Amino acid sequence: MAADNSSNQPQSGSNLDEIRATRIEKVAQIKELGLNPYAYKWESSHHAAKLQEKYVDLAAGEEVADLVAIAGRIRARRVFGKLAFFELQDETGLIQLYLEKKRINQTMAAELEGAFNHLKKLSDTGDILGVKGTIKRTEKGELSVYVSEFQILTKSLLPLPDKWHGLTDTEKRYRQRYVDLIVNPQVRQTFRIRAKITAAIRRYLETRDFLEIETPVLQTEAGGAEARPFITYHNTLEMDLYLRIATELHLKRLIVGGFERVFELGRIFRNEGVSTRHNPEFTSIEVYQAYVDYHDMMALTETMISDVAQEVLGTTKVTYQGEEIDLTPPWRRVTMYEIVQDATGVDFAQFTNFESAKTAAKDAGIEVPSDCQTIGKLLNEAFEQKVETTLIQPTFITDYPVEISPLAKPHRDKPGLVERFELFMVGRETANSFSELTDPLDQRARLEAQAAKKAAGDLEANDIDEDFLAALEYGMPPTAGLGIGIDRLVMLLTDSPSIRDVIAFPLLKNQSTAVKEFDYDVDKQILRIVFGNGSVYKYAEVPEKIYKELKETGSVGQYFNSQIRDKFGFDREL
Repeated sequence: MAADNSSNQPQSGSNLDEIRATRIEKVAQIKELGLNPYAYKWESSHHAAKLQEKYVDLAAGEEVADLVAIAGRIRARRVFGKLAFFELQDETGLIQLYLEKKRINQTMAAELEGAFNHLKKLSDTGDILGVKGTIKRTEKGELSVYVSEFQILTKSLLPLPDKWHGLTDTEKRYRQRYVDLIVNPQVRQTFRIRAKITAAIRRYLETRDFLEIETPVLQTEAGGAEARPFITYHNTLEMDLYLRIATELHLKRLIVGGFERVFELGRIFRNEGVSTRHNPEFTSIEVYQAYVDYHDMMALTETMISDVAQEVLGTTKVTYQGEEIDLTPPWRRVTMYEIVQDATGVDFAQFTNFESAKTAAKDAGIEVPSDCQTIGKLLNEAFEQKVETTLIQPTFITDYPVEISPLAKPHRDKPGLVERFELFMVGRETANSFSELTDPLDQRARLEAQAAKKAAGDLEANDIDEDFLAALEYGMPPTAGLGIGIDRLVMLLTDSPSIRDVIAFPLLKNQSTAVKEFDYDVDKQILRIVFGNGSVYKYAEVPEKIYKELKETGSVGQYFNSQIRDKFGFDREL
């Protein structure tokens, strides 16, 4: 007796239209039987995981009379003459369906004559099926729902990827996340954990009397960070608006207004490049507390993250890309000056002359960009080039130069520095915090300097937010603020190598854009692509080998889509 596994074979793109047409015909046949292939409702009594747990001790060959109802997607079919075995997947997991012709036909005789044969003929992998029956463990030890009746709840028109190979194309996984979630259970688990992480963060703060208050996404001034904003237009008001690049300035207004502990967890939008660590639309949480400083925020940060890890994962020791990360407090604290000196041998604190500091930096192998014109910025360059990627275990880097911290309070003991820390884990920034600047005159001077930079062409600099400055002039109490990149934290706690693995629907480039021409900078390893619609993108860290293969390929578009698109970080050229 041979099994019919035709619906479970790999499907190539060449016959996709034929498969769809066949399934549409099956929809018509289901309707001819007086059935609805797109049902309105189904009531389940159990999920697959609960059944597996409840009947874990049921012996092979045994059956219990408990009647259950369950629904899910058909992931596999093995069909014989008078017997069939389906694999059913719901949100919680998998369970086998034991389908016997005699039993199904007897139970469903009044509503559908020859029900078993109709199920064999009209169902496919990918269909959503509801079944009722008893529980049986087969002789081979597989827990099964011994089906007495069924209902096709949703007829699938497109085939799922081959069960054995899954959806392995990275770009297609991100573009068709719904299919990715169906066939890759570990992806569903990542997003379950993400939801638990954000819920745990909210609980942690709410139990400490913090209030979550929503602030505007559309803003008349983009502020609170150095980032290039997205610009939109309001037709009725006839004015440009910005998608927020931070929630900071509005949350601080709430502190001015009398709230002492506020936060917001939500979406942020920055018109920047794409990489494994950056997505133009991402999630952050910003927290502000009155009457504390950045030392208090350090304590809150390490206890919150470690408590969340313990609650969600059951441990404060996690593995990320093969490296064990210990989140148990207290975490290492070190100033930027100290750690740069340890890594490079250069003590930037001793310099009063920029050119001398620049010479020492170059001697230490630090590349000095043309727009780096102060010792503070030079120190930050040294940190980013020589230190940042080495910070694997949780580390607070403290006391930043004032030039790169326009919203932080001057350090009470160290001229030229501010009271700021950033948290680094697995070689990347995860959190940022200040003792917030409360002096409105100092804040105005710094924002005016930012506005001057913007006027000079710096697309990431901010304009002056006069309303925010007016709020400060009413008086803001001593306050500390904290921002955490939720996506990067989720990457760590789920062992995900790319930010796109933890964002359900990451932003991807339009596939319809054709490559018009391209060139390559060998020294900088930047591949410049000009597309047919006139847009120009620069792809970073592209090996020369890739460029040569692109030049020699018979199909530039196909090679670009398979070997370059979504595999390298990129930025748009204006």
